Amino acid sequence: MVIKNKRAASILTENIIFIILNLVFLIILILFVFSKAGSAAVLEEKYAKQIALTLDSAKPFMIIKLNMQDAFGEMEKNWKPEDIVKINDNIVSVKLREKGGYSYSFFNNVQISNYYPDNNGNYYFIIEKWAE
Repeated sequence: MVIKNKRAASILTENIIFIILNLVFLIILILFVFSKAGSAAVLEEKYAKQIALTLDSAKPFMIIKLNMQDAFGEMEKNWKPEDIVKINDNIVSVKLREKGGYSYSFFNNVQISNYYPDNNGNYYFIIEKWAE
């Protein structure tokens, strides 16, 4: 097949190159999204917000049990489960990797006397009383 109109041939070539570049961009974007979907960064944010929102609705003398088994699977090898969650003042920090972590604040004025993991992938938060 011989194309007699060179202008039409150049427009066709430009459109094919444009479509191919768009497909390559979309494939790279989809691969990036899927690689980050279950990563430690997303889990850090998820658990920090979940813990903070749960503590916001907590009352004195409650024991809160949170299943964090997938977070224990994502944490770095040398880490202990006790080091994942830190609560200072009204800020919950969750850290699953060396460089990173996510902090989220809660507003409830309760005193958390203890928080610790168990061997089954659960984390317990013991609410003692209203803080002064």
